[in-house]
Formats: sequence, structure tokens, C-alpha cells
Amino acid sequence: MKFFLTGASGLVGSAFAQAAARRGHHVTGLVGAFAGPIPGVNVKRTLDLTDDAALTSAVLDAFPDAIVNCAAVAEPAQCDADPARAQALNVALPATLARLAHHLSAKFIHLSSEQVFDGTNASPYSLQSTPKPINLYGRQKLESERLVHAAAPEFAIILRAPLLTGNSLAGTRSLHERLFADWSAGKTPRVFSDEIRQPCTASNLTDLMLELLERNDVRGVYHWAGADALSRLELARRIRAHFKLSETTAPIEAVTRAADPRAASKRQAILTLDLKPLAGKVKTPIETFEAQLDQLIIPAPFRAWYQSV
Repeated sequence: MKFFLTGASGLVGSAFAQAAARRGHHVTGLVGAFAGPIPGVNVKRTLDLTDDAALTSAVLDAFPDAIVNCAAVAEPAQCDADPARAQALNVALPATLARLAHHLSAKFIHLSSEQVFDGTNASPYSLQSTPKPINLYGRQKLESERLVHAAAPEFAIILRAPLLTGNSLAGTRSLHERLFADWSAGKTPRVFSDEIRQPCTASNLTDLMLELLERNDVRGVYHWAGADALSRLELARRIRAHFKLSETTAPIEAVTRAADPRAASKRQAILTLDLKPLAGKVKTPIETFEAQLDQLIIPAPFRAWYQSV
């Protein structure tokens, strides 16, 4: 298959390109400012994703079998800091790509987020649960879901993804990489003990994406996540233990939502997902956090620091 991939240099995009290459697919990958090579990308193009005319031309030139949208402003704080740019990438871009997918009769995968939910449910959110986002990022993701479905209902797959782990090209994107950035700079990350997440690796998510794209019977909205629901504090502590770092070398400050109500007003307490109907019907396994840890490497920007401690 020929894939047209946005966000090719990001955590999920780069993992998708590598997985696609392993399965013999051809990938045209779009990047912004990233200048380095991207394993698995056959054709790399630098493009402003807010330029509809240039984007449309690039998609038509590639004439793909499927469009895969991994581009986003994925940090809620960044959405708040520049809402116009976030709206362009999180809402307008997927809407445009969905229209192009419909025009080309191409499959389309769009990544949404568990943050379309408010985080007040103790039980996992199902596909029947009513979305109720509490931050701008979640509202934009929910809006993008509606626009994508309206533009290409017969071609689009929307995946609500969880907190992602894994190894990014830059070594600065994922959960453990950000912890390493703080530790190497002598900072103590503040981590919530009462925020529950259900992470999976970017590579596991992209294996699922490819499996769904290679099938002809899947459309609509689905949930995907890992097997374990853990607090952010537990995630950080297990990452530290995995890399055999000490509490002195890699300190962690536990905080609670009650102690930071302003942050808590825009952060969900419990985000866990019911993975039916995909669970049990796809070959891609649901990852334990232990299995995720085994895949993590020391981020390249912080290897010298790690070797010195």
C-alpha cells in the first residue's frame, strides 16, 4: 500500500513509518522543521500543514491508498498558549485530510485522544460513553472526530489513543524521555499520585493502525490503550527502577490534584478505556507496562549524563 503520513518525525509518525516499512509498504512522510532521516520513509517532504493548497497538491501528487494523520499539537499547555495554531493542526488539518481521503476513495486514520472524556469515571470509558472534554485539547480532538466522520464516514478510522510511551527520533518526546530531560538538568519532576493513565507504546499503537488499514471491514471510532492502569507517580517510579537510577540521582516529587486545583481543573483524574470491540478481534496484543519498559532505551540526548551518574 501507499501511505501519505503527516507528522512523520513525531513519536507516533516515526513508529508508523518503521512498522510500515517492515511490512513492505511505501510511505510519503510530511515533516515541518525536522531535518534528519526518518527510517521507513521512502519520500520525505517538508510542508506547512496549515497551507491547504500545498497540502492538497502533495496528497494528490502522492495519490495514496491511505492517509495517516499523526500530526497534532498534543500538549494541552501548548494548545492554551497558541490556540489558533492548535486549531489549525488539531481540527482544520484532519478535516482537510478527510475530505481528500473521500475524494481519492483512500482509507484514512486519524488519531484522537482519551482526553475527549472528563476523567470522572472510575470505570473505563466505552464507545457508548458521552465525551465531555475539560480542556481545549480535548475539545479540539472531539471537534476533529465529528468533522472527520462527516467528511469521510465510509473511509475513516478514528482511534482514541492513551498516554504514549516509546522512543522518539529526537529522544525528547515520550514519557521516559521527558523524565530524563528533567533529571539530567538537575530538576525534580512533579508527578501526580492521583492521576490514572493506561499507557501503551507508540509502536504498539502503530501496529494496530497498520492492521486496521490492511483490513477492509473497519470504520468509525475505536479505543486503544495498554493493559495496566497506573498512576503517573507509579509510572515514573517504575521507569526510574527500570533504568536502575537512584532516588538521589533521579528524584521525583509526588503531588496531588487537591494541592494544585488550577492544574486539576484542566487535567483528568482517571482516563481508562474499554477496548472493546477491538480487544480479542485483532492480532495486535494489548501491552502490559512491563512489556513497554523492556522496549525503552536511554534517550540519545541524555546518554552522557546517564553514563556519568
